[in-house]
Amino acid sequence: MNSAIWTGLLIPLAGTALGSAFVFFMKKDMPEILQKALLGFASGVMVAASVWSLLIPGMEMAGGNVWPVVIGLMAGFAFLLLIDYITPHLHPMGEEEGPRSHLSKTAKLALAVTIHNLPEGMAVGIVLAGALQSGAGMSVAGALALSLGIAIQNVPEGAIISMPLRAAGNSRFRSFWIGAASGAVEPVGGLLVVLLASAVTPAMPYLLSFAAGAMLYVVVEELVPDASQGRHSNISTIGFALGFALMMVLDVLLG
Repeated sequence: MNSAIWTGLLIPLAGTALGSAFVFFMKKDMPEILQKALLGFASGVMVAASVWSLLIPGMEMAGGNVWPVVIGLMAGFAFLLLIDYITPHLHPMGEEEGPRSHLSKTAKLALAVTIHNLPEGMAVGIVLAGALQSGAGMSVAGALALSLGIAIQNVPEGAIISMPLRAAGNSRFRSFWIGAASGAVEPVGGLLVVLLASAVTPAMPYLLSFAAGAMLYVVVEELVPDASQGRHSNISTIGFALGFALMMVLDVLLG
C-alpha cells in the first residue's frame, strides 16, 4: 500500500490523540459550554461527511438506483442499534445505556467511544478501497478529505472522553492513553476494508450507505441528545453549523 493509503488510515487516530491530549492542559472538568460546542461541531462534521462523502457517491455508483443506498443506510442504523443494545456503555454526559454490568465507568466510557469510532473507521476504509479500484469513480484526494474531516471531528471527541476520565479520578496519563487508544479501532477497521478492496467493489453502494447509516445513528442517538440537554444548547447548534460547513468545504475542495 502506498503512503497516501496509510496517511488516510492514520489521520483520524492522530485527531483522537490530539483531542485526548487536552487533559494535560485543562482542569479536571471541561466547561459545559465548551463541551456543548464540541459535541455540536462533531455532529456537524459527521452529518456532512455522511451526505457528501458517503451517500451521494453511493447513489452515483448505484447508477441512480436508490434501493442499494436505502438498504445499506438502514443496515447501518440496525447494526449500531444492535451494538448499542448489547454493549454496556456510558455517554460523555454521564448517562448509562446497554445491559447492566460490573464494568467500571472508565471501561463503559471507553466502550462508548469504540462504538462511535467503528463506523468512522469503516467509512474511511470503504472510501479508500473505492479509490484503489479503477472505475469506482472515487479519488484518493476525496478519501483523504473524509479522513481529515473525521480527524477534525475526533479532536473534540478525544477531549470529551479524556476529560471525564480525568474527572473520575484517573491520572492525566491514564486518561490520555485510554482516550487515544479508543481511536485505534478506526485504522484497524479501515485497513481490513482496504485489504478486501477487490472483493468489496460490487457492494460499494451498500457499504458506503452502511457507513453513513452507522455514523448518522451515532449523531442522532448519542451526540445530539448530549449536546441539546441542559443549558447552552444554542452553542451546540452553532458548533453543528460550523462543523457541517467545514466538512462540506473540505469535500468540495479536496474531493
